[in-house]
Amino acid sequence: MATETAQTLDRGLRLLHLVAEAPAGLTVTEAAGRLGVGRAVVYRLAATLGEHGMIRRDSAGRLRLGAGVLHLARRAQPLVADAALPSLRRLAEQVGATAHLTVAEDGEGFALLVVEPSWTQFHVAYRAGSRHPLELGAAGQAILAGRAGAYGYVTSTGQLQPGAYGVAAAVPGVDGMEMSVGVVALSALDADVVGPQVVATAAAVAKALS
Repeated sequence: MATETAQTLDRGLRLLHLVAEAPAGLTVTEAAGRLGVGRAVVYRLAATLGEHGMIRRDSAGRLRLGAGVLHLARRAQPLVADAALPSLRRLAEQVGATAHLTVAEDGEGFALLVVEPSWTQFHVAYRAGSRHPLELGAAGQAILAGRAGAYGYVTSTGQLQPGAYGVAAAVPGVDGMEMSVGVVALSALDADVVGPQVVATAAAVAKALS
């Protein structure tokens, strides 16, 4: 009985991960094929996860993440911010630019943590809680690059704020969360110098969260 329960739990978690990795959702048939089980098993798993708000079925019958997952993610966000704060603070002071930790949420980049440098006379004001399309700005583009397994730095100019210059890198190896670390300045930064610092900070954040 214990073995059967563990197998069901494993399948349920695997289904949750599959749905999380499919922005357009999954059909029951697709999910069954990837799990190597019958459709009836997927229906039962989806029904149980649906009762807890973790999975929902859209109007086309495709399986998608439910609001319960977002609720858990929001509960986890303060813990993530606390773990990342020391690394972000060091980056902001080193570069003399506003540093930020951005997470992917609902197809957008969400600024979870923002740290401003203490010694500069002028710097970009960037509010925690700000949202923007992943396709715009270095932070979102770094997250998209991370999805493709690319963890080097990316740059952007003026895509979210006229004249602002951004450098960002995806945070590698944090299961269940897509994130990037970046800096934004009022003028162009030396990417050859700042880029490696940003990548190193992303790795430090990943280590702090491991």
